Amino acid sequence: MALKLYNTLVRRKEIFKPLKKGKVSLYYCGPTVYWTQHIGNLRGLFCADTVVRTLRYLGYEVKSVRNYTDVGHLTGDNLGDADAGEDKIEQAARKENLSPQEIANKYIAIYEQDAKDLNMLEPTAKPRATECVREMIDMIQTLSDKGYAYPTDLAVYFDVSKAKNYTRLSGQKIEEQIKGGGKGKIDDQQKKHPADFALWFFKAGQHQNALQYWPSPFQSSLVKNGEGFPGWHIECSVMSKKFLGETIDIHMGGREHIPVHHTNEIAQSEAANGVKFVNYWLHNEHLLANNKKMSKSAGAGYTLAEVKAKGFSHLALRYLFLQAHYRSKQNFTWEIMTAAQNGFARLISQVKELGDEAGQIDQKWQNDFIAKISDDFNLPQALAVAQNLLKSDLNNQDKLATLLNFDEVLGLGLDKLEKIEIPQWLKDLAEKREKARRKENWSEADEIRKEIERQGYQIEDTAQGPKLSPR
Repeated sequence: MALKLYNTLVRRKEIFKPLKKGKVSLYYCGPTVYWTQHIGNLRGLFCADTVVRTLRYLGYEVKSVRNYTDVGHLTGDNLGDADAGEDKIEQAARKENLSPQEIANKYIAIYEQDAKDLNMLEPTAKPRATECVREMIDMIQTLSDKGYAYPTDLAVYFDVSKAKNYTRLSGQKIEEQIKGGGKGKIDDQQKKHPADFALWFFKAGQHQNALQYWPSPFQSSLVKNGEGFPGWHIECSVMSKKFLGETIDIHMGGREHIPVHHTNEIAQSEAANGVKFVNYWLHNEHLLANNKKMSKSAGAGYTLAEVKAKGFSHLALRYLFLQAHYRSKQNFTWEIMTAAQNGFARLISQVKELGDEAGQIDQKWQNDFIAKISDDFNLPQALAVAQNLLKSDLNNQDKLATLLNFDEVLGLGLDKLEKIEIPQWLKDLAEKREKARRKENWSEADEIRKEIERQGYQIEDTAQGPKLSPR
């Protein structure tokens, strides 16, 4: 069954044809590690994880790279100008009185624990930008030698007028794309075009007190030895090339990267390497918080730690993510999270009822599952296949074997059957009902029981006390 995926570059679904038969190279734009990533960022990672899982399930050997940006991503990106402002890592370092490396180490550790909790597969490689500065300098030098880059006293810029079909990924006219295109600092009068973007920032002007900097062969009258640091866009081009090659199969990331970051990656990679950069571009939509964009800069975002602190299972969040297609927006509220927790708890309860003995994978149900995931990674419909399987008259042993097979893609840990934690507030409600029963306040106890059932749980009175379980 042919795998079809939606390629942003051509704006339609295409049949996937890898560069090498049976093998896939995939790059995912990872986080800038200056803070704890909110669950919207984690949903992007989840989308990449399910793509990798699907490809492997379908028999491909996947080499995947997820980077960490620990230098060069400026605060101006939040306001639509990726070349303005302070380095986000250095801003956090000054605020927390730590070194940039300590900041990166701290937030990479949190991110990796979150990824582990959400049952994300480990990538083949996960380089840090600061580990690849030498290769970035080499690529910038190549661009300069080929006439695609030019220096000012403040930076080395990529000349977008030299790029072939610069805006083809976004489909916009360059005039529409200038906002957010990397205008650079306003007082850099040597910049040729508003959309030219920085490849290298010199340790000068707004960056004269930069905490992270390296010598370079690039010339500036304001600094010695070309000291500075790489721009954000060049980093992904270099790390992708270093670990996957000059042309790769799939590049993934959030759709907010289409008009600027990914557009600039294409321009500089193809100018430097002289070959097509990426065959298939996949972009995931945003996770909303109460129907508003989830973002740290806007003060709207929840971390996985906050989700767990409210008594929710981390894998219940993954179950929630499975309910929306990667190209669709998804809304997050605590009420929606409660429904996902209840749904996941019911699924676990149903799987436990199948017993421990797995039979044979049912071919008919598996074909249906493969049809869904092969249609642009339609995980919501694939999850529905799993839920319908549970309702079917297939014998329990074959149901279990087939579900465990599906979970290679779903990633819900059904083979481990992790215990679902009952939210503390529900436990408190059950205790309140027990106290009402002891006082023979049957009316109040009955009302509490009804509220517990409305939340998707049932309560059983046993000799050991009240027992809560999913309905």
